[in-house]
Amino acid sequence: MTSKERMLRALNREKPDRLPVTVHQWQGYHLDRYLGSITALQAFVKFDMDAQIQYFSDMGQFWLPDADYTRSSTPQWRDEVKVISSDPDKRVVHHTIHTPDGTLSYKTSGDRKTTWITEYLIKRDEDLSLVRKYMPVPELELAPVAKAYDELGDNGILRGFVWGDQAGCWQHACCLMDVNELILKCIDQPDWVHELLKCLLERKLRFVETMKGAKFDLIETGGGAASSTLISPALHCEFCLPYDRKVHDALHALGFKITYHTCGGTFGIEEHIVANGCDASETLAPKSIGGNQEPWEMKAKVGNRIALIGGMDQHNVLTAGTPKQIRSQVRLLFENVGRDGGYILSCADHFFDTPPQRLRAYAAAARECRYG
Repeated sequence: MTSKERMLRALNREKPDRLPVTVHQWQGYHLDRYLGSITALQAFVKFDMDAQIQYFSDMGQFWLPDADYTRSSTPQWRDEVKVISSDPDKRVVHHTIHTPDGTLSYKTSGDRKTTWITEYLIKRDEDLSLVRKYMPVPELELAPVAKAYDELGDNGILRGFVWGDQAGCWQHACCLMDVNELILKCIDQPDWVHELLKCLLERKLRFVETMKGAKFDLIETGGGAASSTLISPALHCEFCLPYDRKVHDALHALGFKITYHTCGGTFGIEEHIVANGCDASETLAPKSIGGNQEPWEMKAKVGNRIALIGGMDQHNVLTAGTPKQIRSQVRLLFENVGRDGGYILSCADHFFDTPPQRLRAYAAAARECRYG
């Protein structure tokens, strides 16, 4: 069975020949520092893992270090970029958005590992009107997707996103304004929050229309800001679920499978995740790295209604653990989450300084977990 077949069978909530094993994303930092700057696909092949390759072009994420901001500019939404520091260990970028009715601004900083927002785009209620009137939406170019799909071949699955800083409407909104302020507005100004979410939903649905025919095996939606470690199940039900469902319905209409990303905070929103229509839930972060329930507790609640991806503690076990501890954790996840199929073993999030020999032990342990 090829890696692609193995992972697709798991996403169909079936049993493949053995437990699929992968990582959430291969970070450029790790590839450069530990693996001689090979590509993500080459790294998957090197460790005999089942590849999942993320396709980022045209998706509009602010956090990509090499993002081309000219692609998101129009005459009515002109992103003027000022690089304050290009030092890879302390990147600082300031953005001024020019529109016919006024300007907006936001700022980011970053290092070799990640990028973060230091000043949010929406600072006043009236800023929403500029976003609603002028924020552009790109169209997905299908040819580069097909090229990436063909290059991947049977080595695994190609994953895409829905346009925006984050794929989910709520999660995208949390990249446009401070999440604490947004949560307060859910209580004090819920209609305003819904207007923002509807504005983002309309754009995401327009982008989904351009995805017709794209050769993606899986589309990632959601994002960490909807985790129940950050917002309550009640807020999730009102401000995430209805918008997630509309995006998922549109993606399903085009034949895509969907994984809903919550960075592990799933306690209390398990039924919301099932109800939003996704095919899989990730990343099943265990309590040891900030999740609020263990992967097998999530599995017990959702059963075989959706597939599951994730579960491996990439810090305390994969990076700092011994090969014996890694093997034990892999077996624990296989027996308690994946024994009935429908499960892809993956790191629960990014890793940066994991020794290659630990990755080798992780992949080898998973390959020993076979279905009868």
